[in-house]
Amino acid sequence: MIRRKTAMHEGDRSAPLLDVEGLNVHLGHGSQRTRILNDVSFSVAPGTTLGIVGESGSGKSTLAKTIVGIHAPHSGAIRFRGEDIGHRSGRRRRGIMREVQMIPQDPYSSLDPRRTIAQTLAEAIDPARVRVGRHRERVDELLALVQLDRDAAARYPREFSGGQRQRIAIARALAVDPELVIADEITSALDLSTQAEVLKLFADLKKRLGITVLFVSHNLAVVQEVSDSVLVLLHGETVEHRSAEEIFRDPRAPYTRLLLDSVPGGPGFSLDA
Repeated sequence: MIRRKTAMHEGDRSAPLLDVEGLNVHLGHGSQRTRILNDVSFSVAPGTTLGIVGESGSGKSTLAKTIVGIHAPHSGAIRFRGEDIGHRSGRRRRGIMREVQMIPQDPYSSLDPRRTIAQTLAEAIDPARVRVGRHRERVDELLALVQLDRDAAARYPREFSGGQRQRIAIARALAVDPELVIADEITSALDLSTQAEVLKLFADLKKRLGITVLFVSHNLAVVQEVSDSVLVLLHGETVEHRSAEEIFRDPRAPYTRLLLDSVPGGPGFSLDA
């Protein structure tokens, strides 16, 4: 059964689910080593969505990958439910990181073309025992959650459209009932109508399941639709971090105003439609 996230204890309701403090990330080796993130700090309250925006090369995806453990921080803290996970390794980190899932930008390259969708979802549910029969009920439930038919389970990634593959990627991320979901440019490769469908689905799932979201995107029109607060990055540094309403109504930084001025009209859809 899909479980809605339980309310936090009385003393924890104001505590952030994710708290990033003074994060510095360096990538590369030797003389090619480059600082990608510089002293980035922010927090995300349970059940809310933080939009992370900036141009290509601003450090958005590096930040997402560092939070899920793909990159290691050079310094600073990444606290999940108050526990610093940035420098942890081994079983404890793996246990925590099941609570933090990322939906990739390109679901096709992230889905094994040799595995059926049922096998892909079964692996996400239990990597140690990839048995479709054992997890059939849960697989069917996940497909229904993202509005795909049961017969999708026996098919392969190549048999689906881009929007359908993104739904499968969302189902895979939700397979372990995570507390935090990081959506990394999940609509960038989709046409406008498919983008709207995926975003409406994602917004509905967030509301139904009570998950917390980091929504990474270069598209401010999309970010405005889905975010409670917004973090603006430029060359790996924080430009602004305020509520979405404040940033879109009265941007303080010249770079934020430049980003907003570059949006060609509205998003072309509304999640309230």
